[in-house]
Amino acid sequence: GYNKNLEEAKRIGIKKAITANISIGAAFLLIYASYALAFWYGTTLVLSNEYTIGQVITVFFSVLIGAFSIGQASPSIEAFANARGAAYEIFKIIDSKPSIDSYSKNGHKPDNIKGNLEFRNVHFSYPSRNEVKILKGLNLKVESGQTVALVGNSGCGKSTTVQLMQRLYDPTEGVVSIDGQDIRTINVRYLREIIGVVSQEPVLFATTIAENIRYGRENVTMEEIEKAVKEANAYDFIMKLPNKFDTLVGERGAQLSGGQKQRIAIARALVRNPKILLLDEATSALDSESEAVVQVALDKAREGRTTIVIAHRLSTVRNADVIAGFDDGVIVEKGSHDELMKEKGIYFKLVTVQTKGNEIELENAVDEADALDMSPKDFGSSLLRRSTRKSMKGPQGQDRKLSTKEGLDEHVPPVSFWRILKLNITEWPYFVVGIFCAIINGGLQPAFSIIFSRMIGVFTRNDDRETKRQHSNMFSLLFLMLGIISFITFFLQGFTFGKAGEILTKRLRYMVFRSMLRQDVSWFDDPKNTTGALTTRLANDAARVKGAIGARLAVITQNIANLGTGIIISFIYGWQLTLLLLVIVPIIAIAGVVEIKMLSGQALKDKKELEGAGKKSIASLRRVGPFNNINSLRKAHIFGITFAITQAMMNFSYAICFRFGAYLVQHGYMEFQDVLLVFSAIVYGAMAMGHVSSFAPDYAEAKVSAAHIIMIIEKTPLVDSYSTTGLKPNTMEGNLTFNEVMFNYPTRPDIPVLQGLSLEVKKGQTLALVGSSGCGKSTVVQLLERFYDPLAGKVLIDGKEIKELNVQWLRAHMGIVSQEPILFDCSIAENIAYGDNSRVVSQEEIVQAAKEANIHPFIETLPDKYNTRVGDKGTQLSGGQKQRIAIARALVRQPLILLLDEATSALDTQSEKVVQEALDKAREGRTCIVIAHRLSTIQNADSIVVIQKGKVREHGTHQQLLAQKGIYFSMVSVQAGTKHLSTVMI
Repeated sequence: GYNKNLEEAKRIGIKKAITANISIGAAFLLIYASYALAFWYGTTLVLSNEYTIGQVITVFFSVLIGAFSIGQASPSIEAFANARGAAYEIFKIIDSKPSIDSYSKNGHKPDNIKGNLEFRNVHFSYPSRNEVKILKGLNLKVESGQTVALVGNSGCGKSTTVQLMQRLYDPTEGVVSIDGQDIRTINVRYLREIIGVVSQEPVLFATTIAENIRYGRENVTMEEIEKAVKEANAYDFIMKLPNKFDTLVGERGAQLSGGQKQRIAIARALVRNPKILLLDEATSALDSESEAVVQVALDKAREGRTTIVIAHRLSTVRNADVIAGFDDGVIVEKGSHDELMKEKGIYFKLVTVQTKGNEIELENAVDEADALDMSPKDFGSSLLRRSTRKSMKGPQGQDRKLSTKEGLDEHVPPVSFWRILKLNITEWPYFVVGIFCAIINGGLQPAFSIIFSRMIGVFTRNDDRETKRQHSNMFSLLFLMLGIISFITFFLQGFTFGKAGEILTKRLRYMVFRSMLRQDVSWFDDPKNTTGALTTRLANDAARVKGAIGARLAVITQNIANLGTGIIISFIYGWQLTLLLLVIVPIIAIAGVVEIKMLSGQALKDKKELEGAGKKSIASLRRVGPFNNINSLRKAHIFGITFAITQAMMNFSYAICFRFGAYLVQHGYMEFQDVLLVFSAIVYGAMAMGHVSSFAPDYAEAKVSAAHIIMIIEKTPLVDSYSTTGLKPNTMEGNLTFNEVMFNYPTRPDIPVLQGLSLEVKKGQTLALVGSSGCGKSTVVQLLERFYDPLAGKVLIDGKEIKELNVQWLRAHMGIVSQEPILFDCSIAENIAYGDNSRVVSQEEIVQAAKEANIHPFIETLPDKYNTRVGDKGTQLSGGQKQRIAIARALVRQPLILLLDEATSALDTQSEKVVQEALDKAREGRTCIVIAHRLSTIQNADSIVVIQKGKVREHGTHQQLLAQKGIYFSMVSVQAGTKHLSTVMI
């Protein structure tokens, strides 16, 4: 897919090169043609005695210099054109009036919100999928201070009600009101400030923990942050981190475990002291210990607040004042737990599904903790999820960019011009043509000088009228010839280097992208390699390198040809004047460079300053501001003086040359026309050299870009997923062993994760890992996938050390389903087929995998079925639907080892039961490692391992561990409440 887009970019780039260079060629043709016309007509006027020769030359030079000046304005004109193009998009965004404007000052801000909520006959479908109706006449009342729990199948519209409450969307029909007031009449910002949201997948920004919590309310004090963190049971784990509240959480919170992220999201919601609390699956990610405590915190947080809880685990829902059963976009029943159990409707069905078998009580209790936990959180989360995702991107991306810029330029070995040229060597035919044309273009300037001086000579010699007429016609034709030649050569020079450059850009982007995909996970953990920084590498650096080769080569060749030919001709026609001019040339060349830098540099400088100001305001680098301005003022003075001096020097140089020239003519050493020839050949050559070299893309910048690119391309990761080396045994049985494994994450070497972990799983067995959040459960899975290598100890598969096996072969035998599945913005079928990239996956296999994961019936109800696009990161689907697609994706490759990292935590009761069955079926004959917080999920495992502080503390079956009355027993007790333990133990 990436390559296809690169092809398109290359095609457009080549088209641009053609049009741009036709324009340049045409411009030169016009200039030379106008010289021809001017001299031919000037001769006519002189011969008919209407003008003197002096007047013709004065008019000619006046127009010529005027035209040059307009030409020098071209960079500025280009800047205007670019600005107009860019402004179109910007103004489109500025002028687009959102239907829900969070900046609007309009709308009512009621003083005293009680928190009575009502949905009256609400209909809704998402704008991106109008044909799929989500809510079909929803009616729901929530009294002030009440907790209402919404239950129902995945995708039935529960999360949608939470989004409508926050006015992320407006209903198509019907009214949502607070205290009887339509929320459309309330100020949007005010409305969102009185609502706290915690959702299933909390979005954290790549900044510190304290800053993340501050997003809940801007002017919050450190004491309030600490209080909120304590309420959310996150204080202890934060204080253990090296930088405490100033610890950076990584992109999207990647440095923290799911449970830790969730607790920070809860603190963020609590810090704004909301009147209304929306909890959308808020505790699904927490382990049993945190869950129980957070549940208490949420129960406390709910007091006196109107709360809407969404949860799949019905136990969570039990304590709610009202439970509302959702089905197909409407509420079909509501009441308390006991009332609904008597009605034997949807709720009853969901509960019975969930509480079958002997672990009912445990499951219920677990659920209870979960659900309550979740619901308040849930709500907030989803609210935050969408509204903050956008606002986050800003600071996070910018902050990143700043730090990457600083970090990236540090240890990059410089690269030579020839090293860069080697990358483009396959395009040598283009270079040959381009360099040939550049030499001709360089020779055109001296050729112009010869014709020009001879033309003037026509008038200064005392020939008869007819001879003057003939000479004038001949030289005018020669000017026209120069124009035609320059049209062809300038076009070919620009086009050949342009095309070679576009091919190189595409090749580099492809190589860099391929190399990025090859790197190991620890490389992506490095703050220098965030998504933003890597995208910049692909987008800008590759394009800059193009300028370093083609344009630079063209400019150098053209300049050498230009000045070289000019100097040789000048020595032939007048060596004395040439020697004087060669002393002065450097001054003129520098003047040319400064002049163009002044004209074109201003636009660039403005752009950089604007970007800088944007970055500054976003990253709030308060201290830098005052110093920058002083420097820029000083720079302005220096630049002004330099410009003035260079301009004056040019005129002084002309004066000296003409005075010396007059002396030579007077004493018979030179002819007047030869003085003109020597002067124009060298002076115009030098000016052109100055002008052209300043137009060449910034070579120093291009070299840095090339160095970054070559460094990425040549970087061989420790764990190389493209490597062909390593063992590929004919069969894999699936016996797994961890032997005294020590590990910590490369980005945080001071925090040990695994401290001598040993465990064993026989083929076909299921091992469950339990332990508190951040104890190293997910790390076990990452080491098995060889995302990282252990610092000490060994990971073995079938007795062979994992490092000796081929990486691709190893990963091809594993299927993984994680807690937050990442889906790509393409069709459902493509997402499932992505599970096995080694071959073309047939539609039958895709459907089979979808059936096994219990998602097939849902897909069949969609208008486009398997061709439905899932949206960015799967935003068009509910959590449960995404999870089932991820399970189908894992099953498509028929793995021998199945890794389930919280795979069912996001599912509603019905799906969970069916998916659990699907997973139980999938586990048959496969070695399986399950990580789960809900102990009920774990009971059926062949063995259970309790991990604490990176070591195995207990292992055995469910019954054996309960009998030991150790850590596992106390975890079960916390989750089930002691009253249910007797049932569990039977």
